[in-house]
Amino acid sequence: MANQLITKDFDEIVFENRNKAYGAYELRKKYNKHVNRAFIIALSIFVLSVSIPAIMNFINSSLEEINMQQNVELNMLQEPPPLDEDQPPPPPPPPDPPPPVQETIKFTPPVVTEEPIKEEDIPPPQEEITNAGKTTQEGTEGVIDLPTEGTGNQIIEEAPPQIFTIVEQMPEFPGGEEKLMEYLQKNVKYPAMARESHITGTVFVTFVVQGNGDITDVRKLKGIGGGCDEEALRVIKNMPSWKPGKQNGKSVPVQYNLPIKFTLR
Repeated sequence: MANQLITKDFDEIVFENRNKAYGAYELRKKYNKHVNRAFIIALSIFVLSVSIPAIMNFINSSLEEINMQQNVELNMLQEPPPLDEDQPPPPPPPPDPPPPVQETIKFTPPVVTEEPIKEEDIPPPQEEITNAGKTTQEGTEGVIDLPTEGTGNQIIEEAPPQIFTIVEQMPEFPGGEEKLMEYLQKNVKYPAMARESHITGTVFVTFVVQGNGDITDVRKLKGIGGGCDEEALRVIKNMPSWKPGKQNGKSVPVQYNLPIKFTLR
């Protein structure tokens, strides 16, 4: 009996003649194994937590040592030899060629402008036009001095109609302003002389839209030269008839100013 107690495990003795399949027996059998495993895991975590700062310090010190070695190697590089003072400096690289110039013609919307006009470009006052060929008698204006003698076959010239600058309904290009821009862009050609001389600017042209829509009295108000002035006048003179301006419901002549801008891009 004593020999059996020595050779038998304590758990065997406790659970002898008992139901070992209940579960407590298995727990007691594996208790020491679980305790050892838990101890080993706890010990590993403790060692790792203690070792992390030492590992980080080692890594930082290694990186600092590598950086110091690299700095020493860079400082040991020889400086380039000084330039010979007697030798002239190398010529600078040639400048980049300028981009090609592309010719463009920009048209600003037509406006009736109040820009001051030179004396020679200002038409005579309307009073002088309407009173042309008339005389006054006894201070009464507008009375035609008819001859007392003669055949009565003299022709009395009618005064030209008044030219307006602003009316109730301004004259309009056929199709409106958009069609006017299309006409100018299609027909205006950049003069070769202006393109070669890089001449840019705005040509101001004035003309009269008659009561029947015809374009007359085309003149330059301000030019830029290089053939641009002549080209602007040519295109304006070749324009189709406009929709005439109206004042009090009646078609009347209207003076119109049109800027044409020539631009190289």
